[in-house]
Amino acid sequence: MKIAAAIAGALLGLAFIFFSSMVLFHLVPTTPPPGTPDIVLTFMSVFAPTGWLTFVKVCELIGGILVAIPKTRNFGLLLLCPIIANILVFHALVERGGVVGIPLILALLALFLIVCERKKFNALLN
Repeated sequence: MKIAAAIAGALLGLAFIFFSSMVLFHLVPTTPPPGTPDIVLTFMSVFAPTGWLTFVKVCELIGGILVAIPKTRNFGLLLLCPIIANILVFHALVERGGVVGIPLILALLALFLIVCERKKFNALLN
């Protein structure tokens, strides 16, 4: 179980490091892909100019680094779980494309890590 948790933590951490770095360091074009629904464009046009998207991406980068390191994995999960929940809600309600693909994989990896560390997370609930 420790090996599976290490692999899941590394995958989750690398995914968040990769995706946040792409936005923070402007490695992808900022123009939306053709065919993007108007509601998604409106939603994102609010976040980008205010700096909120940058704040979220910095939290993703820090959380990804913390999750990739086994000793700090639980703190990284505390940072990333609200972000993952927002990603799932965005895809389900705003994009209306359903929760499939990468968001679902990220959620399942985080859930697996929480289950692996459930004894440590029980202290937060008691």
